[in-house]
Amino acid sequence: MIHYKIYTTYQQLPNSWDTLVSHDIFLHSQYLKAIESVSPSNISMYYVGIFKDDGLVAVAVLQRVQLYVKDMFRNNNDSCFRERFKSLVSLILKGNILVLGNLTHTGQHGYFISNAISISAFSETLFKVFDDLKQHIKTHDKKRIRLFLLKDFFNTDVLHQERDNFSKKGFYNVKVQPNMLFQVPESWRSFDDYLKALNKKYRRRYKRARKKYNGIVCKELDLQTIKKDSKRLYQLYKTVSDNAKFNTFVLPENHFFIYKQELHNNFKVFGYYLNEELVGFYTLILNNNNDLETYFLGYDERYQYNMQLYLNMLYDMIAFGVNNGFKTIVYARTAMAIKSSVGAKDYPMTMYMKHTNGIINALFKQIFKLMNPKKDWEERHPFSK
Repeated sequence: MIHYKIYTTYQQLPNSWDTLVSHDIFLHSQYLKAIESVSPSNISMYYVGIFKDDGLVAVAVLQRVQLYVKDMFRNNNDSCFRERFKSLVSLILKGNILVLGNLTHTGQHGYFISNAISISAFSETLFKVFDDLKQHIKTHDKKRIRLFLLKDFFNTDVLHQERDNFSKKGFYNVKVQPNMLFQVPESWRSFDDYLKALNKKYRRRYKRARKKYNGIVCKELDLQTIKKDSKRLYQLYKTVSDNAKFNTFVLPENHFFIYKQELHNNFKVFGYYLNEELVGFYTLILNNNNDLETYFLGYDERYQYNMQLYLNMLYDMIAFGVNNGFKTIVYARTAMAIKSSVGAKDYPMTMYMKHTNGIINALFKQIFKLMNPKKDWEERHPFSK
Protein backbone atom coordinates (compact mmCIF):
# COMPACT_ATOMS: atom_id res chain seq x y z
CA MET A 1 0.00 0.00 0.00
CA ILE A 2 1.32 3.42 -1.01
CA HIS A 3 1.19 6.17 1.61
CA TYR A 4 3.15 9.32 2.38
CA LYS A 5 4.35 11.58 5.17
CA ILE A 6 5.00 15.31 5.02
CA TYR A 7 7.90 16.73 7.05
CA THR A 8 8.55 20.38 7.84
CA THR A 9 12.22 20.07 8.78
CA TYR A 10 15.18 17.91 7.76
CA GLN A 11 15.40 16.76 11.39
CA GLN A 12 12.20 14.73 10.94
CA LEU A 13 13.41 12.76 7.92
CA PRO A 14 13.55 8.95 8.24
CA ASN A 15 16.95 7.25 8.45
CA SER A 16 16.45 5.65 5.04
CA TRP A 17 16.12 9.04 3.30
CA ASP A 18 19.83 9.69 2.67
CA THR A 19 20.41 6.11 1.53
CA LEU A 20 17.76 6.48 -1.17
CA VAL A 21 19.07 9.83 -2.48
CA SER A 22 22.81 9.28 -2.10
CA HIS A 23 23.33 10.12 -5.81
CA ASP A 24 22.13 13.74 -5.49
CA ILE A 25 23.45 16.13 -2.85
CA PHE A 26 20.50 18.47 -3.43
CA LEU A 27 18.15 15.86 -1.97
CA HIS A 28 20.51 14.83 0.85
CA SER A 29 19.81 15.94 4.42
CA GLN A 30 23.19 17.69 4.58
CA TYR A 31 22.12 20.06 1.82
CA LEU A 32 18.54 20.33 3.09
CA LYS A 33 19.89 21.42 6.46
CA ALA A 34 21.93 24.13 4.76
CA ILE A 35 19.13 25.56 2.65
CA GLU A 36 16.65 25.28 5.51
CA SER A 37 19.05 27.24 7.73
CA VAL A 38 19.67 30.06 5.30
CA SER A 39 17.01 30.02 2.60
CA PRO A 40 15.67 33.29 1.19
CA SER A 41 13.16 34.83 3.60
CA ASN A 42 10.27 34.17 1.23
CA ILE A 43 10.89 30.40 0.91
CA SER A 44 9.70 27.66 3.29
CA MET A 45 10.65 23.99 2.91
CA TYR A 46 8.57 20.81 2.92
CA TYR A 47 9.77 17.25 2.46
CA VAL A 48 7.69 14.25 1.42
CA GLY A 49 8.50 10.61 1.99
CA ILE A 50 6.48 8.13 -0.08
CA PHE A 51 6.29 4.63 1.34
CA LYS A 52 5.26 1.24 0.03
CA ASP A 53 4.19 -0.58 3.17
CA ASP A 54 7.07 0.29 5.54
CA GLY A 55 9.74 0.98 2.93
CA LEU A 56 10.69 4.41 1.60
CA VAL A 57 10.35 4.22 -2.21
CA ALA A 58 10.31 7.88 -3.30
CA VAL A 59 10.99 11.37 -1.97
CA ALA A 60 9.99 14.88 -2.95
CA VAL A 61 11.24 18.31 -1.89
CA LEU A 62 8.79 21.20 -2.10
CA GLN A 63 8.99 24.92 -1.41
CA ARG A 64 6.31 27.43 -0.52
CA VAL A 65 7.41 30.67 -2.09
CA GLN A 66 5.96 34.11 -1.38
CA LEU A 67 6.48 36.18 -4.52
CA TYR A 68 7.03 39.91 -4.11
CA VAL A 69 6.99 42.40 -6.99
CA LYS A 70 10.17 44.09 -5.77
CA ASP A 71 12.05 40.78 -5.96
CA MET A 72 10.58 39.55 -9.25
CA PHE A 73 11.61 42.59 -11.30
CA ARG A 74 14.68 44.49 -10.13
CA ASN A 75 15.91 45.89 -13.45
CA ASN A 76 13.91 49.06 -14.13
CA ASN A 77 15.43 50.07 -17.46
CA ASP A 78 12.57 48.79 -19.63
CA SER A 79 10.16 50.64 -21.91
CA CYS A 80 6.75 51.81 -20.75
CA PHE A 81 5.07 48.88 -22.52
CA ARG A 82 7.36 46.32 -20.92
CA GLU A 83 6.84 47.95 -17.52
CA ARG A 84 3.08 47.58 -17.93
CA PHE A 85 3.51 43.99 -19.04
CA LYS A 86 5.70 43.26 -16.02
CA SER A 87 3.08 44.84 -13.76
CA LEU A 88 0.43 42.53 -15.25
CA VAL A 89 2.64 39.48 -14.75
CA SER A 90 3.38 40.59 -11.19
CA LEU A 91 -0.32 40.81 -10.37
CA ILE A 92 -0.87 37.31 -11.75
CA LEU A 93 2.08 35.73 -9.95
CA LYS A 94 2.03 37.75 -6.73
CA GLY A 95 1.29 35.60 -3.70
CA ASN A 96 2.15 32.09 -2.58
CA ILE A 97 3.21 29.34 -4.95
CA LEU A 98 4.01 25.70 -4.22
CA VAL A 99 7.04 24.33 -6.04
CA LEU A 100 8.25 20.79 -6.61
CA GLY A 101 11.97 21.43 -6.77
CA ASN A 102 14.45 24.10 -5.75
CA LEU A 103 13.96 27.66 -7.00
CA THR A 104 17.46 28.65 -5.90
CA HIS A 105 19.09 26.23 -8.34
CA THR A 106 18.57 25.27 -11.97
CA GLY A 107 17.68 21.65 -12.64
CA GLN A 108 15.51 18.81 -11.45
CA HIS A 109 16.36 18.46 -7.78
CA GLY A 110 12.82 17.98 -6.52
CA TYR A 111 12.18 14.27 -6.50
CA PHE A 112 13.57 10.75 -6.76
CA ILE A 113 11.69 7.51 -7.27
CA SER A 114 13.02 3.99 -6.87
CA ASN A 115 12.11 0.98 -9.01
CA ALA A 116 9.67 -0.10 -6.29
CA ILE A 117 7.06 2.47 -7.37
CA SER A 118 5.67 3.36 -10.79
CA ILE A 119 5.82 6.87 -12.15
CA SER A 120 2.02 6.92 -12.38
CA ALA A 121 1.67 5.98 -8.70
CA PHE A 122 4.20 8.67 -7.83
CA SER A 123 2.38 11.39 -9.78
CA GLU A 124 -1.01 10.46 -8.30
CA THR A 125 0.53 10.64 -4.84
CA LEU A 126 2.06 14.00 -5.72
CA PHE A 127 -1.35 15.44 -6.60
CA LYS A 128 -2.62 14.34 -3.18
CA VAL A 129 0.39 15.99 -1.54
CA PHE A 130 -0.35 19.25 -3.37
CA ASP A 131 -3.95 19.21 -2.13
CA ASP A 132 -2.91 18.40 1.45
CA LEU A 133 -0.25 21.11 1.57
CA LYS A 134 -2.57 23.65 -0.03
CA GLN A 135 -5.11 23.04 2.74
CA HIS A 136 -2.44 22.92 5.46
CA ILE A 137 -0.99 26.27 4.37
CA LYS A 138 -4.43 27.84 4.22
CA THR A 139 -5.33 26.57 7.70
CA HIS A 140 -2.05 27.09 9.55
CA ASP A 141 -0.42 29.99 7.70
CA LYS A 142 -3.57 31.77 6.51
CA LYS A 143 -2.10 31.86 3.00
CA ARG A 144 -3.69 30.77 -0.25
CA ILE A 145 -1.66 28.90 -2.86
CA ARG A 146 -2.11 30.60 -6.23
CA LEU A 147 0.20 28.50 -8.37
CA PHE A 148 1.62 24.97 -8.53
CA LEU A 149 4.99 24.60 -10.25
CA LEU A 150 7.05 21.52 -11.10
CA LYS A 151 10.60 22.40 -12.25
CA ASP A 152 13.07 21.86 -14.24
CA PHE A 153 12.94 18.77 -16.45
CA PHE A 154 15.14 17.67 -19.34
CA ASN A 155 13.34 16.12 -22.30
CA THR A 156 14.49 12.68 -21.11
CA ASP A 157 12.97 12.97 -17.62
CA VAL A 158 10.69 10.07 -16.73
CA LEU A 159 8.07 12.47 -15.37
CA HIS A 160 7.12 13.40 -18.95
CA GLN A 161 5.45 10.00 -19.21
CA GLU A 162 2.71 11.57 -17.08
CA ARG A 163 2.20 14.56 -19.41
CA ASP A 164 -1.35 13.52 -20.32
CA ASN A 165 -2.20 12.99 -16.67
CA PHE A 166 -0.83 16.44 -15.79
CA SER A 167 -2.89 17.95 -18.60
CA LYS A 168 -6.06 16.35 -17.25
CA LYS A 169 -5.29 17.94 -13.88
CA GLY A 170 -4.95 21.38 -15.50
CA PHE A 171 -1.13 21.60 -15.64
CA TYR A 172 0.58 23.28 -18.57
CA ASN A 173 3.81 22.13 -20.15
CA VAL A 174 5.92 25.31 -20.46
CA LYS A 175 9.32 25.48 -22.14
CA VAL A 176 11.91 27.58 -20.32
CA GLN A 177 15.47 28.67 -21.00
CA PRO A 178 17.87 25.75 -21.50
CA ASN A 179 20.40 24.44 -19.04
CA MET A 180 23.95 24.95 -20.32
CA LEU A 181 26.06 21.83 -19.75
CA PHE A 182 29.72 21.19 -20.45
CA GLN A 183 30.31 17.47 -20.99
CA VAL A 184 33.93 16.56 -20.20
CA PRO A 185 35.40 13.97 -22.62
CA GLU A 186 36.53 10.81 -20.87
CA SER A 187 40.04 11.13 -22.28
CA TRP A 188 40.70 14.51 -20.65
CA ARG A 189 42.86 14.47 -17.54
CA SER A 190 43.79 18.13 -17.09
CA PHE A 191 42.91 21.63 -18.24
CA ASP A 192 45.72 21.37 -20.79
CA ASP A 193 43.57 18.83 -22.65
CA TYR A 194 40.84 21.46 -22.89
CA LEU A 195 43.25 24.05 -24.27
CA LYS A 196 44.63 21.59 -26.83
CA ALA A 197 41.09 20.83 -28.03
CA LEU A 198 40.29 24.49 -28.78
CA ASN A 199 40.54 25.69 -32.36
CA LYS A 200 42.90 28.56 -33.17
CA LYS A 201 40.26 31.28 -32.91
CA TYR A 202 39.12 30.30 -29.44
CA ARG A 203 42.61 29.54 -28.20
CA ARG A 204 43.54 33.12 -29.10
CA ARG A 205 40.39 34.29 -27.32
CA TYR A 206 41.44 32.36 -24.22
CA LYS A 207 44.92 33.92 -24.30
CA ARG A 208 43.47 37.44 -24.68
CA ALA A 209 41.16 36.87 -21.72
CA ARG A 210 44.02 35.63 -19.58
CA LYS A 211 46.17 38.59 -20.59
CA LYS A 212 43.47 41.04 -19.47
CA TYR A 213 43.21 39.02 -16.28
CA ASN A 214 46.79 40.01 -15.43
CA GLY A 215 47.13 41.32 -11.88
CA ILE A 216 44.14 39.35 -10.58
CA VAL A 217 44.83 36.71 -7.94
CA CYS A 218 42.30 33.88 -7.65
CA LYS A 219 42.20 31.79 -4.50
CA GLU A 220 39.81 29.48 -2.70
CA LEU A 221 38.25 31.01 0.41
CA ASP A 222 38.08 29.08 3.66
CA LEU A 223 35.25 29.34 6.18
CA GLN A 224 36.78 32.15 8.21
CA THR A 225 37.59 34.25 5.14
CA ILE A 226 34.03 33.82 3.86
CA LYS A 227 32.74 34.98 7.23
CA LYS A 228 35.10 37.95 7.31
CA ASP A 229 34.21 39.00 3.75
CA SER A 230 30.48 38.20 3.90
CA LYS A 231 29.40 41.81 3.35
CA ARG A 232 31.65 42.24 0.32
CA LEU A 233 30.61 38.88 -1.15
CA TYR A 234 26.98 39.87 -0.73
CA GLN A 235 27.56 43.26 -2.33
CA LEU A 236 29.14 41.59 -5.37
CA TYR A 237 26.35 39.01 -5.56
CA LYS A 238 23.72 41.76 -5.46
CA THR A 239 25.44 43.64 -8.27
CA VAL A 240 24.84 40.69 -10.58
CA SER A 241 21.49 39.62 -9.14
CA ASP A 242 19.96 43.09 -9.39
CA ASN A 243 20.78 43.19 -13.10
CA ALA A 244 18.72 40.06 -13.78
CA LYS A 245 15.45 40.67 -15.59
CA PHE A 246 13.45 38.28 -13.42
CA ASN A 247 14.02 36.95 -9.91
CA THR A 248 11.91 35.12 -7.36
CA PHE A 249 14.10 35.61 -4.29
CA VAL A 250 17.02 37.40 -2.67
CA LEU A 251 19.66 35.44 -0.78
CA PRO A 252 20.40 36.43 2.83
CA GLU A 253 23.77 37.98 3.53
CA ASN A 254 25.18 34.96 5.40
CA HIS A 255 24.09 32.45 2.74
CA PHE A 256 27.55 31.54 1.47
CA PHE A 257 29.02 31.27 4.97
CA ILE A 258 26.31 28.86 6.14
CA TYR A 259 26.59 26.77 2.98
CA LYS A 260 30.33 26.40 3.53
CA GLN A 261 29.78 25.62 7.20
CA GLU A 262 27.24 22.87 6.45
CA LEU A 263 28.47 21.45 3.13
CA HIS A 264 32.18 21.64 3.95
CA ASN A 265 34.28 20.47 0.99
CA ASN A 266 31.21 20.01 -1.21
CA PHE A 267 30.84 23.80 -1.41
CA LYS A 268 33.61 25.92 -2.87
CA VAL A 269 34.04 29.69 -2.94
CA PHE A 270 36.76 31.21 -5.11
CA GLY A 271 37.62 34.88 -4.76
CA TYR A 272 39.31 37.24 -7.23
CA TYR A 273 41.60 39.87 -5.72
CA LEU A 274 43.10 42.97 -7.29
CA ASN A 275 45.62 44.74 -5.06
CA GLU A 276 44.17 42.72 -2.14
CA GLU A 277 40.63 44.00 -2.85
CA LEU A 278 37.94 41.36 -3.48
CA VAL A 279 36.54 42.23 -6.92
CA GLY A 280 34.73 39.02 -7.83
CA PHE A 281 33.87 35.50 -6.77
CA TYR A 282 32.13 32.35 -7.90
CA THR A 283 30.77 29.33 -6.05
CA LEU A 284 30.52 25.63 -6.86
CA ILE A 285 28.56 22.71 -5.44
CA LEU A 286 30.22 19.31 -5.84
CA ASN A 287 27.58 16.70 -6.59
CA ASN A 288 29.07 13.27 -5.90
CA ASN A 289 32.13 13.51 -8.15
CA ASN A 290 30.02 13.42 -11.31
CA ASP A 291 28.37 16.82 -11.67
CA LEU A 292 30.08 20.09 -10.86
CA GLU A 293 27.24 22.53 -10.27
CA THR A 294 28.03 26.20 -10.73
CA TYR A 295 26.19 28.32 -8.19
CA PHE A 296 25.99 32.07 -7.54
CA LEU A 297 28.72 34.52 -8.46
CA GLY A 298 29.39 38.22 -8.23
CA TYR A 299 31.76 40.86 -9.52
CA ASP A 300 32.63 44.53 -9.35
CA GLU A 301 31.35 46.15 -12.54
CA ARG A 302 34.38 48.44 -12.65
CA TYR A 303 36.56 45.47 -13.56
CA GLN A 304 34.14 43.14 -15.32
CA TYR A 305 34.62 44.35 -18.89
CA ASN A 306 38.24 45.45 -19.04
CA MET A 307 39.49 42.36 -17.19
CA GLN A 308 36.86 39.97 -18.59
CA LEU A 309 36.14 38.66 -15.10
CA TYR A 310 33.08 36.63 -16.06
CA LEU A 311 34.72 34.89 -19.01
CA ASN A 312 37.76 34.06 -16.89
CA MET A 313 35.47 32.62 -14.23
CA LEU A 314 33.95 30.29 -16.84
CA TYR A 315 37.43 29.11 -17.81
CA ASP A 316 38.37 28.58 -14.16
CA MET A 317 35.22 26.53 -13.59
CA ILE A 318 36.21 24.26 -16.48
CA ALA A 319 39.73 23.97 -15.09
CA PHE A 320 38.40 22.90 -11.69
CA GLY A 321 35.99 20.41 -13.23
CA VAL A 322 38.48 18.78 -15.58
CA ASN A 323 41.37 18.72 -13.10
CA ASN A 324 39.16 17.09 -10.47
CA GLY A 325 37.62 14.42 -12.70
CA PHE A 326 34.04 15.67 -13.03
CA LYS A 327 31.99 14.35 -15.94
CA THR A 328 29.67 17.33 -16.35
CA ILE A 329 29.96 21.02 -15.53
CA VAL A 330 26.48 22.46 -15.02
CA TYR A 331 26.54 26.12 -16.06
CA ALA A 332 22.77 26.53 -15.59
CA ARG A 333 20.76 29.06 -17.61
CA THR A 334 21.37 32.71 -18.60
CA ALA A 335 24.29 34.10 -20.63
CA MET A 336 23.97 31.22 -23.08
CA ALA A 337 26.14 32.71 -25.83
CA ILE A 338 29.25 33.25 -23.71
CA LYS A 339 28.83 29.84 -22.06
CA SER A 340 28.56 28.32 -25.52
CA SER A 341 31.81 30.08 -26.45
CA VAL A 342 33.71 28.05 -23.84
CA GLY A 343 32.15 24.77 -24.98
CA ALA A 344 28.85 24.36 -23.13
CA LYS A 345 25.80 23.01 -24.99
CA ASP A 346 22.19 23.98 -24.45
CA TYR A 347 19.78 21.30 -23.20
CA PRO A 348 16.07 22.17 -23.38
CA MET A 349 14.10 22.25 -20.15
CA THR A 350 10.41 22.15 -19.30
CA MET A 351 8.26 23.07 -16.32
CA TYR A 352 4.68 22.18 -15.46
CA MET A 353 2.41 24.89 -14.03
CA LYS A 354 -1.12 25.34 -12.85
CA HIS A 355 -2.74 28.51 -11.56
CA THR A 356 -5.60 28.01 -9.13
CA ASN A 357 -7.64 30.64 -10.99
CA GLY A 358 -9.16 28.91 -14.01
CA ILE A 359 -9.25 31.99 -16.24
CA ILE A 360 -5.65 32.91 -15.52
CA ASN A 361 -4.62 29.29 -15.96
CA ALA A 362 -6.09 29.33 -19.47
CA LEU A 363 -3.86 32.32 -20.34
CA PHE A 364 -0.66 30.86 -18.91
CA LYS A 365 0.75 29.41 -22.09
CA GLN A 366 0.75 32.70 -23.98
CA ILE A 367 2.05 34.70 -21.01
CA PHE A 368 5.09 32.51 -20.54
CA LYS A 369 5.84 32.42 -24.24
CA LEU A 370 6.38 36.18 -23.92
CA MET A 371 8.49 35.82 -20.79
CA ASN A 372 10.71 33.09 -22.25
CA PRO A 373 11.76 34.16 -25.77
CA LYS A 374 12.94 31.74 -28.41
CA LYS A 375 16.62 31.13 -28.98
CA ASP A 376 18.06 34.54 -29.85
CA TRP A 377 21.74 33.78 -29.52
CA GLU A 378 24.25 32.17 -31.85
CA GLU A 379 25.75 28.85 -30.82
CA ARG A 380 29.55 28.88 -30.82
CA HIS A 381 31.87 26.05 -31.86
CA PRO A 382 35.16 26.48 -29.98
CA PHE A 383 36.66 23.03 -30.56
CA SER A 384 38.66 21.67 -33.46
CA LYS A 385 36.80 19.06 -35.47
